Amino acid sequence: MTAAENNSMAQQWPAEGIARLILEGFDDYREHFRRITDGARARFERAEWPATQQAAAERIALYEVKVTETRGRLAEAYPPEELLDVQLWPLVKSAYIDLIDLRLDDELSETWYNSVFCSLFSHDLISDGCMFIHTTRPSLRTHERAPQTRNYRPGGRLHAALSAILDDFRFDVPYDDRAGDLARLEAQLRETVPDWVCKDPELAIELFAAPLFRNKGAYLVGRLYNRDEQWPLVIPLLHREGRGIQADAVITDEAEVSIIFSFTRSYFMVDVAVPAEFVGFLKRILPGKHIAELYTSIGFYKHGKSEFYRALINHLANTDDRFVMAPGVRGMVMSVFTLPGFNTVFKIIKDRFAHAKTVDRNTVIEKYRLVKNVDRVGRMADTQEFADFRFPKAKFDPDCLAELLEVAPSTVELEGDVVLVRHCWTERRMTPLNLYLENASEAQMHEALYDYGLAIKQLAAANIFPGDMLLKNFGVTRHGRVVFYDYDEICYLTEVNFRVIPPARYEEDELSAEPWYSVAPNDVFPEEFPRFLFADLKQRRLFAKLHGELYDAAYWKSLQDAIREGKVIDVFPYRRQERELTEALQ
Repeated sequence: MTAAENNSMAQQWPAEGIARLILEGFDDYREHFRRITDGARARFERAEWPATQQAAAERIALYEVKVTETRGRLAEAYPPEELLDVQLWPLVKSAYIDLIDLRLDDELSETWYNSVFCSLFSHDLISDGCMFIHTTRPSLRTHERAPQTRNYRPGGRLHAALSAILDDFRFDVPYDDRAGDLARLEAQLRETVPDWVCKDPELAIELFAAPLFRNKGAYLVGRLYNRDEQWPLVIPLLHREGRGIQADAVITDEAEVSIIFSFTRSYFMVDVAVPAEFVGFLKRILPGKHIAELYTSIGFYKHGKSEFYRALINHLANTDDRFVMAPGVRGMVMSVFTLPGFNTVFKIIKDRFAHAKTVDRNTVIEKYRLVKNVDRVGRMADTQEFADFRFPKAKFDPDCLAELLEVAPSTVELEGDVVLVRHCWTERRMTPLNLYLENASEAQMHEALYDYGLAIKQLAAANIFPGDMLLKNFGVTRHGRVVFYDYDEICYLTEVNFRVIPPARYEEDELSAEPWYSVAPNDVFPEEFPRFLFADLKQRRLFAKLHGELYDAAYWKSLQDAIREGKVIDVFPYRRQERELTEALQ
């Protein structure tokens, strides 16, 4: 055996061992992920809502915890000169591919490998030779298994099919009013789907075999279809404590189902044996959703991040699109740029903040990371945090690049023909609410301001106070929903001290530019909201009519009292007949 062959074998052995340890770490992560996920059913049946929120946060944090543990085990098993020899890692990748070839969660295991690699090495060493910039999985799949679904053939008898569905999806807690639920579901289905479809003898219902759990709800997800058409189908189930399970609605509108799987929602918990197949099932129901968003929606947010990055580099490679500054008022803390043809904004922290801002860089980072771990109730955009993005300089509009280099030179650097973005967040692009209102009709303004107030109320119900509630910090989605997206001043609602402005001591007090009363850092005076939020008098008056209670400190205190008592307030991701938030407080 030659010296070269001996050296090759010596390298192959640690490469295989490193690959095996990485996969063992992945198996450990997946086992803990499943345990948390599998507990969702029991938490729903026992109406353990605070525990549900805790489990959701624990599952999000689990990934980084297990990556750190895996890195520690690798460091214990291999000396630095072997483990940190980047020349060895193409062999590690090759050995890892062999190990994951027959797995049913192989695409997730690639992302896991990338995470471990990045925890060991500088981002300067990222390459497709050492890690999975591009996936190897599609070319290696030899067959696709059918999704685990339950199928029903109504044959014109919708009531019987719905009854069979409720029979199949039973819980340890009985249905509160099964007959009433069936009557309501059938009536709603007949209202939303053409009559001829309901009578079609070839109509079929296909539902995923396991419910999806999130917050206080469980969701049966699937589709209605016949030979020519299909409709998404979601049946939300609620657990009314002390009363039992309620089948709350039938949803067949694609836009409404899309909102249920929105980037503004917390992640579902669902037992998924083959993630790629389940995401494919969802993709057929919601063809407008990118697979990155669908992976994220069921808790695989790191793989969603991988799919997003692959879509981004593919877009840059195959279009003439260039980065430009995002439309809207320039932020005092963040600078925001975007690709016109890619539905995402990129947010970086400025080196210097406006004098009006009292937060520092580390506080801003903490606020944005907080959003990942709280219930976003459909009113806060999910974010993905990235480090060391590298883009060709030619992909930047010159004015955009000049502004970024000026306001954030510690974050954005020019390295020859490459722009290095050391740290950023990505969010779904939306139309800033202030810009939307400038061109809105009377009806659109009414709907947007109603939803703006509802967004503030629903965030409060989730124990989130936006802090800076200016219109420019909210966006309008393609479905017309108003969503908060600027997080540098958010805090828990229970941390805020809502106060009434005390009476003036003297007539001169009211004319003074300075308040005649003391103001602590967490003090908020809702009476000041009208002039603070609305320069337009017409908008101010309309909002007072729609949501005037937001100007009352007592309203905010009542929400705080409910939250401190441990009440998890209902916020529904779909339209209901009883839509008032106050229902949850009674």
